[in-house]
Amino acid sequence: MLLVAFVLGTLFGSFLNVVILRIPQNESVVFGASHCYSCNNPLKPWHNIPIVSWIFLRGKCSFCSAKISMQYPIIELLSGIIFLLIAAKFTLVLPALFIALCFLMLLALSVIDFRYKMVPDSLNLLAIFFAIFGAWNLNGVFINLQNALLFAGGFTLLRFALSYYLTSSIHRASQKSKTSWNKFYDRTPFVEAMGEGDIMVAATMGALLGVELTLVAIFLSALLALPVMLLVLKRSAEEQRVPFVPFLALATLIVFIFDSPILAYIEANY
Repeated sequence: MLLVAFVLGTLFGSFLNVVILRIPQNESVVFGASHCYSCNNPLKPWHNIPIVSWIFLRGKCSFCSAKISMQYPIIELLSGIIFLLIAAKFTLVLPALFIALCFLMLLALSVIDFRYKMVPDSLNLLAIFFAIFGAWNLNGVFINLQNALLFAGGFTLLRFALSYYLTSSIHRASQKSKTSWNKFYDRTPFVEAMGEGDIMVAATMGALLGVELTLVAIFLSALLALPVMLLVLKRSAEEQRVPFVPFLALATLIVFIFDSPILAYIEANY
């Protein structure tokens, strides 16, 4: 069963590579056969075997010998591991498949956010859909929806408050440099403290984990991101823009897999 889950995950991972590559380029993920982006030759079926093809091709196109990114086998391997972990926790049932697909959407969002600093709404909506319907009964679906809306609303309010505070701080600082000729001219930029993509990811986390575990995952994601934040602290403003979705996704997976001991610890200490 676990082997079947792993293989199934790598197959989904192979398609996920297409999604990661094409969506940022506004290309269709359905139409258009897989092809080499260097020589444009269509790939043969045996060129698309997850992980195996990359190894036997030695990471090069069979037509033009152009280098094939290691991202392809890595995403396929991670997808297989995700399916393996979910199957080990729940066996191969439909809700578990939805949950695994949700984590694959989070994986795709993480890679796209890391590479392009963007969080596509299409993948975010799919992640939320799979998270909400990854329940064992109808009541569970409504609970997941409720938790998703709770964290989406909470993060929206937090975004508004932080953005207002940061914008006001910049405005007050700019007032000190006003002169008689520009005192009526205000060019204070509006500072967004959080992207809309992060809000939707928070909704997915709420649906997957519930209230208590989502709060744990948010705290864990901050801890995971802290070393990276410290490393880029003295770099340029553009380099300081660290994508946060990968940390949210990783923390969500960790907390989801170890939900029972985490909940036991919370109940024993609080």
